[in-house]
Amino acid sequence: MKTRSQTEFLEQGQLREQVKFWRDPALNNTEMLRATYVTHSFSRHTHEGYAIGVIDAGVEEFTYQGATHRAIADSIVIVHPGEVHTGHAGADEGWQYRMLYPDVGLLQRAIAELQESSAMIPYFPNPVILDDELAGQLRRLHMALEATSSQLERESRFLWTLTQLILRYAQHRPIVLPISPERGAVLRVQDYLHACFAESISLDHLAQIADLKPLRLLRVFQRETGLPPHAYLVQHRVQQAKLMLSSGRAIAQVAYDTGFTDQSHLNRHFKRLVGVTPGQYAIGCRGQRVG
Repeated sequence: MKTRSQTEFLEQGQLREQVKFWRDPALNNTEMLRATYVTHSFSRHTHEGYAIGVIDAGVEEFTYQGATHRAIADSIVIVHPGEVHTGHAGADEGWQYRMLYPDVGLLQRAIAELQESSAMIPYFPNPVILDDELAGQLRRLHMALEATSSQLERESRFLWTLTQLILRYAQHRPIVLPISPERGAVLRVQDYLHACFAESISLDHLAQIADLKPLRLLRVFQRETGLPPHAYLVQHRVQQAKLMLSSGRAIAQVAYDTGFTDQSHLNRHFKRLVGVTPGQYAIGCRGQRVG
């Protein structure tokens, strides 16, 4: 029985192979790949770092550690550094997937956020993982790495997703202790975000302001505010945009002054949070009906 993703994949007739590759300098030049493969077959090869991805549609089949594995839509694939493996279509329609290739140091940093040690290299005994929630997190991470210019969002999603992967599926899973109230640290971060909302902001800088480790900051900030820092920042930028628009400032200038990449970037977030476009909001502020 085909999953919904596989059915859509077939109905859309997406049989043309497509590949997009890029690197993210904010994540130690981690390589990223989004691809559709049908006839392509990877010969036996290894990676210097991890290969971690999510299958969007179709089926990938690969040999790894002496066995053949099948990764269906919405499954997670993990290949360890230095491990020989292959890759080819496991069904006639091929497969679509999103991959990232973090180096060992980034996984060590993630596990150090959890257990105060960076010496351990996480090992994942299952190369194919079925976890819809985590697959969704990984997919959203990859989409953010591809589309968003926010360094804070990319770094936050990256760290959070890697630590969730370690906590759920690493062979040795750290025990995460409950977090204590850190209201003062959260207030310092909020004050900084309010004052510097138009600037490019990194997770490490916020952690320094809070005097907390980055993962702990993400946990306490979300508990105190209900939002991760990057979402809180976007919300504050939109609030500032509303004030500027109500004073008659041009939309393009508002986008620039509030730290959005361009007007379309502002439009997307403004409509998502306010329910109308910046143009509609500006018209309404001038006393005209918005319909």
